[in-house]
Amino acid sequence: MSRFISFLTPILLLPLLSCGGSQHDVTEKYFLVSANTKVPYWQEAAAGFNHAAAQMRVHAEFVGPETYDPKAEHEQFQDVLKQKPTGILVSASASDILNKDIDAAIAQRVPVIAIDSDAPDSKRLFFIGTDNYKAGVMGARMLAKGLAGKGNVVVFTIPEQANLKDRLRGYTDVFAEHPQIKITQVIDEHGDPGVVFDRTMEMVEKGAKVDAFACLTSIAGPEVAEVLGRKNVTGKLVVAMDTDQRTLEGIQKGLITAAIGQKPFTMAYLGARMLDDLYHHPLESLTVNWVQDSFSPIPTFVDTGVTLIDKSNVESFIKARNSATAAK
Repeated sequence: MSRFISFLTPILLLPLLSCGGSQHDVTEKYFLVSANTKVPYWQEAAAGFNHAAAQMRVHAEFVGPETYDPKAEHEQFQDVLKQKPTGILVSASASDILNKDIDAAIAQRVPVIAIDSDAPDSKRLFFIGTDNYKAGVMGARMLAKGLAGKGNVVVFTIPEQANLKDRLRGYTDVFAEHPQIKITQVIDEHGDPGVVFDRTMEMVEKGAKVDAFACLTSIAGPEVAEVLGRKNVTGKLVVAMDTDQRTLEGIQKGLITAAIGQKPFTMAYLGARMLDDLYHHPLESLTVNWVQDSFSPIPTFVDTGVTLIDKSNVESFIKARNSATAAK
C-alpha cells in the first residue's frame, strides 16, 4: 500500500464524525463482508462496526464465511447486493474473485469501501486499513536486528491475499539488505491454523534449520508459539500479527518475540461512519477516477496505523485495551 498517499484531513472528518442521529433512520442498511468471521481479529472489527451503527441508530450486519473461503465470501457479497444495501465494507480475501462483485455494486450506486485487505483493481471508492508494506518492513527489521543479520526465516502467509503480498514485499525488501538472512520457505497456510501447527511441528521434529518465523496472518503466531511451547524449543524469533489473547499470552511467556498490532475496530468503525456520510452527502458519481482527481472529496487510502507490542509494553497494552473496551 506504500504507493498510496494517506491523507484524512480534519475538514473531511468534521462532517463525518459530527453527524447527529436526527438525520439517520432504521431503513439504512450497512454490511461488513469478510472471511474467517469467527477469528478474534474479525470479532474486534465487528465490534467497531456495530458501535458505529449503534451511535447512528442504523441497521448493520457482519456477514461472511466462518472459515477462510474466498468463494463463499464472493457468494455472500452477491447475496448482500440483492438486499439493496445502503453501503458495503468489504475485506477482499481474494481480490480477483471479488472485483466484479464490487464493480457490480458500484454500478448500482451502492458505495463500497475496502478495509483490511484491498481490491485495488476494482472500482471500490477507497481503502481503510494498515499500510501493509510498512508493517512488513517493521516485522523484518525486528527479525533482522534479533538475528544480527544472519539466519533462516520461515514465512506463513496466504499468497493470493493482496494485503499479505504487501507485507511479504516489506520483509523481502529489508532482507535484501542482509544477504545472510534467507527466507527458506514461504508456506501457504490456507487460512487454517491446523496447517500452521502441523507444518511447524514437522519442522521442529525434523530439526529443520529455522532461526525465525514471520507470521503474516493473525492465526499463525499463536500456533507457532504453541508448538514451540509444547516442544520446549527456545532461541527462536517469532514475529506475529495482531493482538488476540493467545498472541499476547505468547509474548508474556517469551514464545513470541513481538506482534504487529493492527486496528480492526478502527477500520470498521471509521468505514461505517464514512459509508453513512457518503449516503447523506452523495458523490456526483461513484465511477469517477477519484485517485487521479487532485480535488477529490474522498481519500485514496486511510492508514489506521499499527502498534509494535513486545515484552516491554504488553502489560500496558492489555490494560489500555481493557479500558477502551469497557468504555465502549
